[in-house]
Amino acid sequence: MSDSCSSKPAASGCGCGAEVKFDGATPAYRRALIWVIAINLVGFVVVLVGGLIQGSASLSANALDFLADSATYAISLWAIGKSVGIRTGAALFKGVSLGAVALSVAGFAAWRAWSGAAPSGEAISALGLFGALANLIAAGLLVRYRDGDANVRSVWLCTRNDLIQCLAVAATGVLVWLTGSRWPDLIVGVLLAGVFLSSAYQIIRQARAEHRAELALP
Repeated sequence: MSDSCSSKPAASGCGCGAEVKFDGATPAYRRALIWVIAINLVGFVVVLVGGLIQGSASLSANALDFLADSATYAISLWAIGKSVGIRTGAALFKGVSLGAVALSVAGFAAWRAWSGAAPSGEAISALGLFGALANLIAAGLLVRYRDGDANVRSVWLCTRNDLIQCLAVAATGVLVWLTGSRWPDLIVGVLLAGVFLSSAYQIIRQARAEHRAELALP
């Protein structure tokens, strides 16, 4: 399978003879990750301002996820080239952090269910589309690195989920506009929390598996 080995990024210091997951230790991946961090920071500021103005659960979830991704991607960048133990530890931290974000989003949605009027559907859709465009650019930078170790894989999963999430937010704005109700926004906020929890589980499960595999090595 030499053709497949040459067409994908390889883990540093490893040949095609062994099935070794890409660990991100290439200059091209580092540059892509730096750009993705910058994109997420811009997305956080723009969507946070809109979410606070509108009091939207789905937009607040989106903004919080942009911030969490910026932090976790920075951790991923730091962990590149480190030992397997450090990389899996970083992935575990990201998984736990993503789970905390999910619970925070669910809590905010529950609080909004008892307070406030319906946000502007047009504003939610506009900011959702902005977030989708930002994540589409980020996904384009990362798509060739979607398969890798837990550290690399977590970056791709977060970016892919964020793109889906932003499209869901944009659709939510349409529902809020059509119904004049805040419930579509709150429901989507809770659903997004479920998506975050699922991703957190996948990241933690892969990181633990890689950690156990390292301990089993002679």
